[in-house]
Amino acid sequence: MIDVSSYLRRLGVRAEPPSAAALATLHRAHAERIAYTTFDIHLGRTTTVDPLESAVRIARLGRGGYCYHLNGGMSALLTELGYDVRWHLGGVQGHAAAGPVGANGNHLVLTVHGLPTPECPAGVWFADVGLGDGLHEPVPLTSGPIEQGPYTFHLARSTVEPDGWRLTHAPTGGFAGMDFRAAEAKPADFAAMHTHLSTSPESGFVRTLTVQRRHVAGADILRGLTLTTVTATGVARRDVTNGEEWWAMLAGLFGLGLADVTAAERTALWDRVRATHEAWTASQTPTS
Repeated sequence: MIDVSSYLRRLGVRAEPPSAAALATLHRAHAERIAYTTFDIHLGRTTTVDPLESAVRIARLGRGGYCYHLNGGMSALLTELGYDVRWHLGGVQGHAAAGPVGANGNHLVLTVHGLPTPECPAGVWFADVGLGDGLHEPVPLTSGPIEQGPYTFHLARSTVEPDGWRLTHAPTGGFAGMDFRAAEAKPADFAAMHTHLSTSPESGFVRTLTVQRRHVAGADILRGLTLTTVTATGVARRDVTNGEEWWAMLAGLFGLGLADVTAAERTALWDRVRATHEAWTASQTPTS
C-alpha cells in the first residue's frame, strides 16, 4: 500500500474515479511537479526499481527520479486508484546512436487499459512521465503525430520490436526515440540495467547531474550548471553561477524536496558539480 493522500497532495490533485480525463490530469501534474532527475545518484543515495519505494520517495521526501522511479511510482498510484496499468520494457535511443536500440530495458513504459473514449475507442493509453522532455499528457496507443507544446512526436509500430511501438521525438528533443515491447514486464526485468545506469562510470546518469521538468509550454532542463528552457519561441540557455541560486532552483523551479540533504552534502555536491562544469567548459575552449 502507498500513501495515496500524500502522493495526490504532492501532485496537487484530488482522487477521482478512473477515467481518461482523470488520467490526463494525473499525468500532467506528475510531469509538471515531479522532476526527472539523477539527483539521488549524485548524493550517493541507493535506490531500487521497487514501485512502492519510489512512491514513498516521491510522496514523502518530495523527490523525483528517472523512468523506473517516476513511471514506477505513477503505476503504484494508478493501481491504488483503480486503473488497469501495465509495465513494458523500453529502450531509449540517444542522438548519438546510429539507430533504434530495441527494448533493452533502459526505460520503463506504462500503458493504461479500459478507458475508451471517442478519441481512443480501444481504451488503451500510452502514459509516460519518465522521459524528461517527453509526453506532457497520455495519448491513445495508435499511430500518428502528437502535438504537445513545442514538440511534435510520432507514435508508430516499431521496426525492431515485433508487435511493439516506437515514439520518435522532435529533432530538438532530448532523445531520438524510444521503442517498447507489447508484452508485459515486471520490476525484476529492469534491475540489472538500473544498477548499470546508477553506478557505472560509463553511465550518463553518473557523469552528469540532470534535472528536467515538463510543462504545457515546453520544458526546463538543468544539466550540471547549465539551464535550458524550451518553449514555442525557441531555446534559451544560461549557466548558474553560484550555489545559492543553484540550490534555490532545485527547490523552486524543479520542486525537489531537500529537507534530508545535510549542509555538508550540499557543499560537497555543489563543489563536485561546479568542478565538472568548469572542466567541461575548459575542454570546449580552443587552445592556441
